[in-house]
Amino acid sequence: MRIPRLIAHEYLQGLGVPGLAGLALLLLALTYAVAGLLPDWQSLQQLSQDTREATEYLAKVEDGSIAAPVVPQRQLDDFRSKLPAQPQATVAIDKIYALAAQEHITLQRGEYSLGIDPKTHLARYQILLPVRGSYPQLRRFLHALLGQLPAVVVEDVEFQRKKIADTDLSGRIRMTLYLSRS
Repeated sequence: MRIPRLIAHEYLQGLGVPGLAGLALLLLALTYAVAGLLPDWQSLQQLSQDTREATEYLAKVEDGSIAAPVVPQRQLDDFRSKLPAQPQATVAIDKIYALAAQEHITLQRGEYSLGIDPKTHLARYQILLPVRGSYPQLRRFLHALLGQLPAVVVEDVEFQRKKIADTDLSGRIRMTLYLSRS
């Protein structure tokens, strides 16, 4: 149904200035409601849904059907419990030498220094090992080292050839073995 333009014009003239001001305020209020309050209402609905989902999740955790989330402090405690103890440093170093022997790598006499990390309060054994072997051997050794000793961090690797035709590399591997202080 279409309202003729002349009827709308006469109706607006009949309202007068106060009526037009009231109509303008009504349109302004509707615009504010749609533009200003609608996003807040949608946000409120989303929060309500999130609250329902959180309540359901908490009920499942309490029932035991879902494992409880891991707290960062518990993660840190689990990590520290998996580290070798400080007295077991020689076992870990023997493992390093055994891995090198499996790859037929020559490990010369290394440098070792024991210290305490001031941030984590873990014992750290810094190891500098001169090595000699082929590139594939050294690569397999490093891969096995990181795979079997997760408490070892390889900090620096330096390899060089004496001559271009040489197949053996000589170099140094600097690593840190982290130990728990229990």
